[in-house]
Amino acid sequence: MIFRDDDLSIFETQGAPPLPPADCGYVANQGANIWYCSLGSGPAVFLLHGGLGHSGNWGHQVPFLLENGFQAVLIDSRGHGRSSRDQQRYSYDLMASDVVAVMVELGIRRTFLIGWSDGACTAMVLASVTPSRVSGVFYFACNMDPSGAKPFENSPVLDRCIARHKKDYAALSPAPNKFDALASDLALMQRTLPDFSAADLKEIRAHVTIAQSQFDEFIRAEHAEYLARSIPNANYVFLDGVGHFAPLQRPDQFNAAILEFLRQARGRALCNVHAGAEL
Repeated sequence: MIFRDDDLSIFETQGAPPLPPADCGYVANQGANIWYCSLGSGPAVFLLHGGLGHSGNWGHQVPFLLENGFQAVLIDSRGHGRSSRDQQRYSYDLMASDVVAVMVELGIRRTFLIGWSDGACTAMVLASVTPSRVSGVFYFACNMDPSGAKPFENSPVLDRCIARHKKDYAALSPAPNKFDALASDLALMQRTLPDFSAADLKEIRAHVTIAQSQFDEFIRAEHAEYLARSIPNANYVFLDGVGHFAPLQRPDQFNAAILEFLRQARGRALCNVHAGAEL
């Protein structure tokens, strides 16, 4: 039976499926203790969650990746989930440095990145500033300059998502009463960052797939199409029937898209090795 949770009613009441047992820990980086978890073996895939969420929101994706022979690495972004934060202003560069710190801790030289919302921006920034670390980016549901964002409109789906995020934050966070401050600080970052020009996008050399959902509540479809045109050799994937929360709403559809991305990105990486480039 195909799982669907289009209105997030299951997510609100139950959350995402629990993660399998894993090796977890913390790494200190730039004033924060970053929680991470590593599961399985094979080519490394980092899953970077969206703003206000945590790594457990990937509960539909992790078993799928393990079944297909990948190592899944999860991170609670700074100030989210189990990770702490200091008083530094949020930036995608700062969160990208947290990803690198976990890679160093786990001895992973290079990885594929699956990014969702803020996690997608973090992934693309990392691919831009530290390309030697990134074999490919699956970029879902975010904007690379402020013009790509839609005006905010509340909805029952968003209310259910936020209710779940608040409950999880209170249960996991080392600062459980700071959810509203987190939301405010993230909004400050999101109003101005990232701010990549078309020229900046053309310098990205990682294998990139831009995924856009039919009903994304936050991101303009034409912006996703612009990203796919501007990044060299990028692919564009349209996810019909879902919104900003596709990994939770229709995970089979989302998982098929990330598996196709990983197959293509691995193929490109192997071609680079045969041509004498570093994997």
